[in-house]
Amino acid sequence: MLAVALLTAFILSIVLTPFVGRLAFKWGATDKPNERKVHVKIMPRMGGLAIFISFLVTFLMTYFLFSNELAPSMSVAPFIVGALIIILIGIFDDIYELRASAKFLGQIVAALIIVIGGGIEVSFINLPFEGQIHFGVLSIPITVIWIVGITNAINLIDGLDGLAGGVSSIALITVAVMAVIKGDMFVATIALIVTGSTLGFLKYNFHPAKIFMGDTGSMFLGYIIAVLSLLGFKNVTMISLIVPIIILGVPISDTFFAIIRRLVNKQPISAPDKSHLHHCFINLGFTHRQTVILIYALAATFGLAAIIFSYATIWGALLLISILLITIEIMVEKLGLIGEHYQPILKMINSKGTNAKNKS
Repeated sequence: MLAVALLTAFILSIVLTPFVGRLAFKWGATDKPNERKVHVKIMPRMGGLAIFISFLVTFLMTYFLFSNELAPSMSVAPFIVGALIIILIGIFDDIYELRASAKFLGQIVAALIIVIGGGIEVSFINLPFEGQIHFGVLSIPITVIWIVGITNAINLIDGLDGLAGGVSSIALITVAVMAVIKGDMFVATIALIVTGSTLGFLKYNFHPAKIFMGDTGSMFLGYIIAVLSLLGFKNVTMISLIVPIIILGVPISDTFFAIIRRLVNKQPISAPDKSHLHHCFINLGFTHRQTVILIYALAATFGLAAIIFSYATIWGALLLISILLITIEIMVEKLGLIGEHYQPILKMINSKGTNAKNKS
């Protein structure tokens, strides 16, 4: 069932994407070159519509044929309605370039529909050693913040041909693997259907791209990943709650450091810049294709770490998260994600090395 669903979505996406590309030109959903972008000609965007249609058709077919085997862990209608709202926001943004506040409001509405109507809510977590933390009235706001945050994290990383699609596919495959291990066929099926839809689109989106997914695609992928991670890891231990954060380590860290960078530089948080992870790799001399593959490798590393993390002991998990955090910090300093002068650990290492040489 899983393989058939993935293959069906993949083929549908390959067939639909060229039609969506022509529709994007007809509707004026195009991306024009500017000083922040790496492409040099007008490109059709809104390609995420092909991903969504492929997903929706495959999911509905699979759901009606195998509903007993899927054993849905949530109400399907709010999930689809939320996705439709995200898609509509994306289409309008790809055509008319909506204000950030309008997109943000629409994302909150979509998140509230899935939280309230679908019953997805992180209400408490079990602490590693003893006790629980109950979120109470904060349960809904925390869940909404997660969905909106991940939706925008995938959107922000969509800066190079094939980047957002590939990173999202790696995250979805990781979620699917862990869902199969847990026996959650509903989450695994959705994850693989969206993976198939995205991989089919990547045939046209990998460098040199013939079409962009636009906000229609990046926000939809972010929404799906956010919801699936909540379904797979809600109301569990604090250690397990960290798993979806590790799975999404690349987009989350890129978004986090973008916010820090803008605060340090006293810029609006929503202000665009050319200091994201992919920009930094290109500035170091890597080609477009090399940069995308390097970030794929990073995303796959985070995915593998998440799987290992979920089976580690508490102390092993704490050790792994410490290693990940130190590695991320060194990478941030090397690449200049916050700023070229932000290098506390590297300066400390260099200082100790200089002192050791002077003593000898």
